Amino acid sequence: MAVLHDEKSRTDLLHRLKRAEGQLRGIQRMIEEGEECLAIAGQMSAVRKALDSAYVRMTVCFMEQELSSRLGDKPASKADLGHMLDNVETLLGKIR
Repeated sequence: MAVLHDEKSRTDLLHRLKRAEGQLRGIQRMIEEGEECLAIAGQMSAVRKALDSAYVRMTVCFMEQELSSRLGDKPASKADLGHMLDNVETLLGKIR
């Protein structure tokens, strides 16, 4: 299985996960303080979207690494690959 080597993508994913972690702590605090269920549900929805977004980004990073290693360093291939992966990320984002 592939390992995420791109530092920029790694940093982006970690930031997304840390943001979701902060949101989860906020939800725990809301429950402890007796907030309304509707407000808590709204925050839970936001966390789910954040995790879905991180998952999509991770999937695209995996695909990019795997395809790049197979296509090599051809400039035309890299441009086509980037365009294709942008479309894949858009399509995956729509199924959330």
